[in-house]
Amino acid sequence: MKKTPTPAARRSAAKPARTPSVATPQPDGADVAQTGFQYSRAQFEALADLALVRARQLGASDAGVEVSEGAGLSVSVRKGELENVERNRDKSLGITVYLGQRRGNASTSDFTPDAIRQTVQAAYDIARFTAEDPVAGLPDEQDVANDYPELDLFHPWAIDSEEAIRIALRCEAAALSTSKKITNSEGAGVSAQQSHFFTEHMRGGERGRAGIFRGGYASSRHSFSVAPIAGKGAKMQRDYWFSSQRSPADLASPEAVGRYAAERALARLNPRKIATTECPVLFEAPLAAGLLGGFAQAVSGGALYRKTTFLVDSLGRQVFPKHIDIFEDPLILGGKGSAPFDDEGVRTVARQVVGAGCVKGYFLSTYSARKLGMRTTGNAGGSHNLYLTSRLTQGGDDLDEMLRKLGTGLFVTELMGQGVNYVTGDYSRGAAGYWVENGQIAFPVQEITIAGNLKDMFQGIEAVGADVYGYGAKNVGSVLINRMKVAGS
Repeated sequence: MKKTPTPAARRSAAKPARTPSVATPQPDGADVAQTGFQYSRAQFEALADLALVRARQLGASDAGVEVSEGAGLSVSVRKGELENVERNRDKSLGITVYLGQRRGNASTSDFTPDAIRQTVQAAYDIARFTAEDPVAGLPDEQDVANDYPELDLFHPWAIDSEEAIRIALRCEAAALSTSKKITNSEGAGVSAQQSHFFTEHMRGGERGRAGIFRGGYASSRHSFSVAPIAGKGAKMQRDYWFSSQRSPADLASPEAVGRYAAERALARLNPRKIATTECPVLFEAPLAAGLLGGFAQAVSGGALYRKTTFLVDSLGRQVFPKHIDIFEDPLILGGKGSAPFDDEGVRTVARQVVGAGCVKGYFLSTYSARKLGMRTTGNAGGSHNLYLTSRLTQGGDDLDEMLRKLGTGLFVTELMGQGVNYVTGDYSRGAAGYWVENGQIAFPVQEITIAGNLKDMFQGIEAVGADVYGYGAKNVGSVLINRMKVAGS
């Protein structure tokens, strides 16, 4: 019987490292040097003020400006040798000018006063020659986040290139030392990224009163990963693993990530092909997050008002089985998808998106909501901390139990290609994973394609595991779908 890496190994690879981290205040004044930023919040406010004053002087009725800066460090190693050290730093000022219901937008990375004035002029000129759009405009005053909570999103990593290289080497070394069958590596990498922004609106030439947005915050995201190779020659197999968190203190240890990645590669050795069939399919938790993301895309405003989605007019309709719920919570402290307001300054709120399988809400920006004759949901820029759960899930429904529920069928651990048609819902992806018999993994499989339609796949969800792995802003355990087409040999 072939074994995959154990659930315990995955949990270990998700445990926080022992390296401590100290949260740093928002980038104001003297704190700028600590964060690695070149600009403070006060400087951003001054730049925004310059842009909005110029927009008012030109005759703009409304305007919105955003000033942002990002900085980071990335290193990569391979087979014990350094490959790359990269430092990135970028900054931008973007201005949107409204002349009634005509809109123009321009941006610059030059923060000199002359460059900012020229950028505002460019946005103004674009608006002058743009056709009127009856739904264009700033968000409605009652939707604006006049105040918002601090969500603990900023944990800069005080790491230099030497320490980053050491961590990457530790991660790769742990993978290579797991077994003599680990013969090569595609490398390991470490990334430490942080950014901050400030955005402000002008409405009717006014600023600073209730209903006119101004605000911003800093955030961070750090990670490391490794991709070991097992076997030799034509029989080589690769896999990878990673750890990604806002705070470096929450990252798994490099050794745990390396070992788990190696175990995944080893488990894929000596794969077989299978005959074309129809069978139940179990998606590993990180891949199941992609199904959740597919639903979010299908019920997003742009796709809905353009009618380029298979879930047009799905509000109030049964899309999933009655045991499925989807919840969005943007206000989780430190959450990977947390945000106190969306890209337009609209307040975000926790809400149920799917209840008992029925669609309760879409993902709408101000513009898409107006196009649909609805109200914004605070999702300009995307969804926030989505959770797909099943009312049938028990605490003991770990991966082993989900394999038992699968019985005989396919357990998918890798997907390839972008074969999803959101207009029709047709789904076809290259895949690799394991063939399961009587609830036990029998052998690894590769060079297969799984196919179906997202409508049927959503309705066919039989179980959701308790083995949740937080993959970005999408959170879901492994997902069992009752039947899909599997094209093999």
